[in-house]
Amino acid sequence: MRHVESHRSHRIGWLRAAVLGANDGIISTASLVVGVTAAGADEKSILVTGVAGLVAGAMSMAAGEYVSVSSQKDTENADLDRERRELATDPVHEHEEMTNIYMSRGLDKALAAQVATQLMSHDALGAHARDELGITEMMTARPMQAAMASAATFAAGAALPLLVVWLAPAAGLMWSVSIASLVFLVGLGALAAKTGGAGMAAGALRMGFWGALAMAITAGVGALFGVAA
Repeated sequence: MRHVESHRSHRIGWLRAAVLGANDGIISTASLVVGVTAAGADEKSILVTGVAGLVAGAMSMAAGEYVSVSSQKDTENADLDRERRELATDPVHEHEEMTNIYMSRGLDKALAAQVATQLMSHDALGAHARDELGITEMMTARPMQAAMASAATFAAGAALPLLVVWLAPAAGLMWSVSIASLVFLVGLGALAAKTGGAGMAAGALRMGFWGALAMAITAGVGALFGVAA
């Protein structure tokens, strides 16, 4: 019978960006809405503020992710260029380097040297990228993917508390947004944990706690500086 293993590490790149975007979208927009509501803003102003926060936040997430992941990509490319030069100018030392890496992982010297020889004969740069630098196809930086995932999920997350603002009655709006947003965050935390293979309860609790804290602090600031009649 064939043994089949299911791993989730291939999801790390997009999952991190997606969870960060959705979490930030819900928390920042809900906190913004709660803050201006506590300050005494009218319903139209609250909705306009929330929509502006959604657009600005999505663009900020896209730009921030693209710039930061591009910096990672630049570093990876610089390291790979250096390895290409070293392989071209000093292949003997590079072979010794790989041999030492495999020895540190438990192989004896003869076998480590044989493994290094065979892997470098097949794809020298790929072997060094993977085993020396830790750069793999699965984990390599993808700036555009990260930017698009973050922007899209931020907008999706931010739309949820705005939907509550649109549908909920003006009376008690702050509580409606707060409670609904906590439910959204708990659900997102549980879903993200399940997708990544972790415990759902811990993921849900983590998101719920930080979301509640952010909204409580923002509401406090809004009430402190509010100008309601």
